[in-house]
Parts: sequence; C-alpha cells; structure tokens
Amino acid sequence: MENSDKRFDRVVMRLSPPDNVAVALRPLKAGETVMLDGVPLTIGRNIAVGHKLAARAIAKGEVIVKYSCPIGTAITRIAPGEYVHTHNVESNYLLTYTLPD
Repeated sequence: MENSDKRFDRVVMRLSPPDNVAVALRPLKAGETVMLDGVPLTIGRNIAVGHKLAARAIAKGEVIVKYSCPIGTAITRIAPGEYVHTHNVESNYLLTYTLPD
C-alpha cells in the first residue's frame, strides 16, 4: 500500500517559516542529500535526530532562528546542510546570575 501522506517522507523539518535552521527527524549521514521545502541540502557531517542543521547559508554574525525565536549568533559562516551547534554558534541566552536584581 502506497503512503500518499508526504509528511511521513520528511527527514528534516523547519519548525517555523522564518527559521534559518531545520531539525533532523532521523539520524543523518555525512554526504547524503535531503530535501527541505523542495531544496536539496547536502549533509556536511553526521547529525543526530533532533539536532539542528542550516536550512540555508548563514553568514557569520547572523542570528540563528529556531521556532521563530533567536537562539544564538553564528560565529562563522555556516553552509546549507551543515550541523549547527556550539562549535559554530554562540548562545544568546543570559546566564541567570547575570540578570539584574
């Protein structure tokens, strides 16, 4: 029986339209090509399920947006399909002890 519901064919997903990152829905292997919104992305390195990858080219200094929320700033240029994590993103979250009283 053929599954006509394309939602189940996805392996990456953008959580909100303005996001510049997507989330892996299954483990992704370096070198494989996946589709996101009709655009092919070549995976740069293995990415675990639930982790982020660049949905498009992200410039150094650009804000990383996930679920329509800013979560960090790119500390280097990030290519489409590249793993997005602490090695190439600086968190924009404040530590609780830095908040004013």
